[in-house]
Amino acid sequence: MSPLLPPEFLFRYSFTAKHVSGLPRRGKTLLNLPAECTLPNFAGLESQPAFGDVRIAWNDRGLGISVSVQGKSQRPVCDPERLGVTDGLRVWIDTRCTQSVHRAGRFCHLFELLPSGGGDAGDRPAATLWPVPRASEDSPLYDTDLLPIHADISAQAYTLEAWLPSEALHGYDPDHQPRLGFFYALQDAELGLQTLSIGPEFPFISDPSLWCTLELVKT
Repeated sequence: MSPLLPPEFLFRYSFTAKHVSGLPRRGKTLLNLPAECTLPNFAGLESQPAFGDVRIAWNDRGLGISVSVQGKSQRPVCDPERLGVTDGLRVWIDTRCTQSVHRAGRFCHLFELLPSGGGDAGDRPAATLWPVPRASEDSPLYDTDLLPIHADISAQAYTLEAWLPSEALHGYDPDHQPRLGFFYALQDAELGLQTLSIGPEFPFISDPSLWCTLELVKT
């Protein structure tokens, strides 16, 4: 008999983000985040495979996010004009960690990070800041063409790195607000959907009360 609620819904997860002062890096490598920046994944609670390695780090200038996807048989297909239906990573961030309300406000952000689909030829990585569905108020606009983003793609895998500067994160203030609401969904046409905790049977797309907590700590 299947449980009434999936196991990952029974807990409110909190994760620690590692402080890395030198981000974003100069040269060909944008982030190169170490293994200790890897976010845990709870797909195993529902016997779902985890195909992506997602890492995150922070400093006073912003957040760095990377993902590595293995086990593909074809290159990712991405369309930056269609939210959530092509290969890539969606990231939700609430700079006030308001987990007692069910509608996003001006401190809530939804970034879509794609390994391709950008540039005139569609062969460059792309980043888009979308309004959170059903939000009571949208976060301020930001030109995502200014976001540093890098991707390496092969027939069997891809890696994607993106830097979200503080200017793109309305209300970002690690000294006074060191806890962020955070969630991600990694979409792949071949491999399926990998999320940080709960699955698409719950409205994490629009409900910040379902997001996890990311703690920005200096160690």
